[in-house]
Amino acid sequence: MAAAAKSVPGRPAEEACTANDVQEMRATLLAWYTAHKRDLPWRATRDPYRIWVSEIMLQQTRVAAVLEHYRLFLAAFPTVEALAAANEPEVLTLWSGLGYYRRARMLHRAARLVVSELAGVMPRTAEALLALPGVGAYTAAAVASIAFDEPVAVVDGNVERVLARVAGWSAVEAGCVTKVRTFADMLVDPARPGDFNQGMMELGATVCLPRAPLCLGCPWQQWCHTRGEHPVAVRRPQQRQHSVRAVWLRGSGATQQVLLVQRAADASLMAGMWELPGYDPKPDESPEFTARHAITVTNHVVDVYVARAEAARGMAGEWVPVNELSRRALTGLTRKVLRRLGCIK
Repeated sequence: MAAAAKSVPGRPAEEACTANDVQEMRATLLAWYTAHKRDLPWRATRDPYRIWVSEIMLQQTRVAAVLEHYRLFLAAFPTVEALAAANEPEVLTLWSGLGYYRRARMLHRAARLVVSELAGVMPRTAEALLALPGVGAYTAAAVASIAFDEPVAVVDGNVERVLARVAGWSAVEAGCVTKVRTFADMLVDPARPGDFNQGMMELGATVCLPRAPLCLGCPWQQWCHTRGEHPVAVRRPQQRQHSVRAVWLRGSGATQQVLLVQRAADASLMAGMWELPGYDPKPDESPEFTARHAITVTNHVVDVYVARAEAARGMAGEWVPVNELSRRALTGLTRKVLRRLGCIK
């Protein structure tokens, strides 16, 4: 086994690695990935459309939350043509629960561009993919390398953490991101770039964790200059926001309806989505329960009241039958509340 590459003061880590180190690091990571990769549906395809959908869904979202949404989304829109032909409310309905709805809107807009201007053929290079709405450097590299074997490195938060630790860089030091990018470009395997990139992301997601990394199980132990946690950029603390919502119910059983209101089409967040009305409770009223829901950097604490239709006379909104709720683009909070009340599954 080769000795660990030693960093040289003032010398970039990518220069301190010998050609033999690079070859061994590639081979070791690929062998580890083959043996330990999770069985995820988007890894069973080379279809660029399906890989693209998965990468957009996985942005800032846990794998466990994506799995069922991915299955249902592709059942409804199995091809880029099917997605392009859909209307926006249909797309948002299938996206409901994943959050960050701008991703869905950009994905839909990009699908229409692929169909109308590219004859339904996905671009094959990272550079060309960057021209699609909502596609950044990370997504472009992931699709190009996994679907088309382009030897371009993927750098997300997981990869950045892995390579910074391997090199012994602190994530808070100036220029770290640029150095990581250079290091990643050097390491990517030209023969199996897709598997290599997925291996890097898998390593960061399952072994080289932000807290308490599992260093003893890391295939890159011998090259790592950190072996453990090191300073990371300070996160902005979440803000706490308290609000009150009401679930207005009309009818019962199969005829039961729920009052919903729609956000404005030009709202800064979740435009066009359906949600529960706000509510001004009486002093002697108590909430049915309290729900908690995180959106970006805000932790929402919401008191939920349940009331009958008689008290909702004159209120703006639309009465939606319970059996039609699954076809509405509901906000994540609304979906969470209605699921807790048994109105939806």
